Amino acid sequence: MSAAFHFKQGSLPLLISMPHVGTEIPEQVLAQLDPVAQVKADTDWHLPLLYNMLDELGASCIHAKYSRYVIDLNRPSDDMNLYPGQDTTGLCPVDTFAKEPLYKNGQGPDAAEVQNRIQQYWQPYHQQLQAELMRMRDRHGIAILWDAHSIASEVPRFFAGRLPDLNFGTADQKSCDHGLQTALANVMRDHTATDSNPYTHVFNGRFKGGHITRQYGQPVQNIHAVQLEMSQCVYMNEQSPFAYRADLAEQVQPLLKQLLQTCLNWAAKSAKTASTGK
Repeated sequence: MSAAFHFKQGSLPLLISMPHVGTEIPEQVLAQLDPVAQVKADTDWHLPLLYNMLDELGASCIHAKYSRYVIDLNRPSDDMNLYPGQDTTGLCPVDTFAKEPLYKNGQGPDAAEVQNRIQQYWQPYHQQLQAELMRMRDRHGIAILWDAHSIASEVPRFFAGRLPDLNFGTADQKSCDHGLQTALANVMRDHTATDSNPYTHVFNGRFKGGHITRQYGQPVQNIHAVQLEMSQCVYMNEQSPFAYRADLAEQVQPLLKQLLQTCLNWAAKSAKTASTGK
């Protein structure tokens, strides 16, 4: 078991990545941070609990142990802005989503400390993620990566107004085959048509997919990636102490399971077509 992440291998070609669920902060890092960091408000809270169907589905799962305040696993290691012209937090964030300074001295870690964090936390996560995708593709002929995220429904720093409930990102249809996005869109279309109180959704809206989706989603190599950024009001209280709401979660979990099963069904059909030519 890695010191940087939790990993459980499944039997089918679906990997769920949760890079922002970590809450641990090493003592040497915590000593540099303001008390606001201990609230960890920007965590993707409770996703392992929300995604409680992964064993049943046969999916693999990797999720971070350490807080995004230590290092953001969904940013490139060179800290390039993935949304040019828009405000974002960096590889080693220096402030919260609410623009509260994280560091006591007002400055982030120096270059040497950033490299140390990359080696200790970022590289192991990405090495395991890539290795599992390669294993899946080699065994099944295809692999699907589902990058799971959540965020407060209103964060003025990043977007105006209220975010849709479910925000799908496929890097503007570059990180997965169009057929997979269409299959997921059909699930949401049917949900909207039949549910009396449907969840709102968008594809490639404010969140098009971060580094993980863009880096590993390579349809020509039979590796397909989808990011789902979920509004936290769908399944939890958005104010500290950020309590999980089982009554809300139980309403969205069947849809979440259907979306993941749709990925597996599409993967099985795609792999069969590739092997038989039919």
